[in-house]
Amino acid sequence: MSETLSEQILRENADVLDAMVNHRFINDIKEDRLPKEAFERYLVFEGAFVDTAISIFAYAAAKAGTIEQKRWLVGVLDALANQQIAYFEKTFAARGIDPSAFDTNIPQVAAFRDGMLEIAHDGFYLDTVAAMFAAEWMYWTWCRQASERRITDPLLREWVDLHAHPDFAAQALWLKAELDAAGPRLEPTERARLSAIFGRAQRLEIDFHDAPYP
Repeated sequence: MSETLSEQILRENADVLDAMVNHRFINDIKEDRLPKEAFERYLVFEGAFVDTAISIFAYAAAKAGTIEQKRWLVGVLDALANQQIAYFEKTFAARGIDPSAFDTNIPQVAAFRDGMLEIAHDGFYLDTVAAMFAAEWMYWTWCRQASERRITDPLLREWVDLHAHPDFAAQALWLKAELDAAGPRLEPTERARLSAIFGRAQRLEIDFHDAPYP
């Protein structure tokens, strides 16, 4: 049986994905030792990126070829705007965090935001799918693992559980299925280009997860 596009992408980027899911930030969460200050900086940085993700998925919806794809992406946009953004609003209020007091233009954060937005703005529909597959497959992978561990911070536990939830899994699996459906009609050079986009997004994620530490 021939290799699906997502299988090819995951195989070719196994090293960078492994580096991401074994990042210091993630291991600190699994070991219940993530410093409070690092978590709060991450919250601000990630909250700002979720706002950017709304634009990213909006570009995907605009470039999607079928109404089925557009309907799914409208659902993604709704979840980002009304579930994930709401989590950050609630968490900032609960912890007394003022997002405006943090610099979200530091190099690692800005590079992730601008790099992912560039892929969505300048690329094709599948470019955005590949980039967001990198982000969401990675989150689903490590959050499933972390959800089985002891996490004493209830808001951090909620964040992990949100990404281990079947609703988030469905989104990651939908992105995977979109790649696999397109794979058989793509030339090897195009498959390789999409694989490279996945790798680029994963490297941006690694640097982004360095940013919460001093």
